[in-house]
Amino acid sequence: MDPDERAQETGLWDSLPDGIVICDGNGVVLLVNRTARRMLGDQAHPGAHLAEALTLQDQDAADWFSTVRPFEGLGIRTGVPEQSWLLPDGSEVLVTTRLERAGAGLPVERVALVLRSGRGRARLDRERSDLVATVAHELRSPLTGVKGFVTTLLSKWDRLNDEQKKLMLTTVATDAERLSRLITELLDAARIDTGRLSLYRRDLAVVPIVDRVVDSVRVGTHRTIITEHYEAGARVFADPDKFVQVITNLVDNAIRHGDGDVQVTTGPGPLGFRFVVDDHGSGIPAALRARVFTKFWKDGVRGGSGLGMYIVNGLVRVHTGELTITDAPGGGARIVVDWPAVDPRP
Repeated sequence: MDPDERAQETGLWDSLPDGIVICDGNGVVLLVNRTARRMLGDQAHPGAHLAEALTLQDQDAADWFSTVRPFEGLGIRTGVPEQSWLLPDGSEVLVTTRLERAGAGLPVERVALVLRSGRGRARLDRERSDLVATVAHELRSPLTGVKGFVTTLLSKWDRLNDEQKKLMLTTVATDAERLSRLITELLDAARIDTGRLSLYRRDLAVVPIVDRVVDSVRVGTHRTIITEHYEAGARVFADPDKFVQVITNLVDNAIRHGDGDVQVTTGPGPLGFRFVVDDHGSGIPAALRARVFTKFWKDGVRGGSGLGMYIVNGLVRVHTGELTITDAPGGGARIVVDWPAVDPRP
């Protein structure tokens, strides 16, 4: 390789965002890119021994080379999974090691390491902490109500009349139902994330299900819900419980976030069946519509766990359907669900 080609190759390695260190079978460093030099310092350079170049330590001050021993161990070892190590300045770095051999049982001919800043993992840890805090907050609110009323009932049972007892027990039942619903949503979100959502699909008549859901929602609201069916015999291929969950969530959202009447429309669609919910609220700006389907997204100060639309979108997708958000003709948001009418699987 002539000097120009070598310089070009070095430039390509230097353009990588992660640190790269490569050494030969004797532990002599062949390559250190710019990111690795910035992490490890001046002692990391071509020609140095890997034990001297890689100044990494664990929490117990043990160095990387003597701990990993890349040239020893089983003859079938081909690498070391990502591990956390500390740089000389104390910052965390994630190291992944690749051991190259000509064949099983033969000596290591080359060691390649990738060094990645631990800031990404720290950010992930913060996001997980935020997730735990959000879930804890959502659980604590109904639990506080349950604990308060139960404590009052236990301590003042003889001084409360039947109406007061009934009111408190009704409130406890409502908060317990809220807790149960939140836990179900968290489990559904986890199952969607991991692809472990169980589906029991079959052919369903749409209109009776939609009417039953709408009648159930009407009981708990003073708002008017208008239904319009353009195909009385419309059918879908879906898990009945998941289909009801989607319809219920969308109608509930329209009641909670909109104003005025709610319009529910069913009829033919590009995938076989289309379900549309229109509200008359402030609508959802186009720039925010993609965020509606993310976890714990909430619109303004309205209540809810922020998981509803994430789960709805996940349920629609696993049924090979499509969910879109547009503007309702009379103002507000329009949620459109296209659902397969027949089994889409081979």
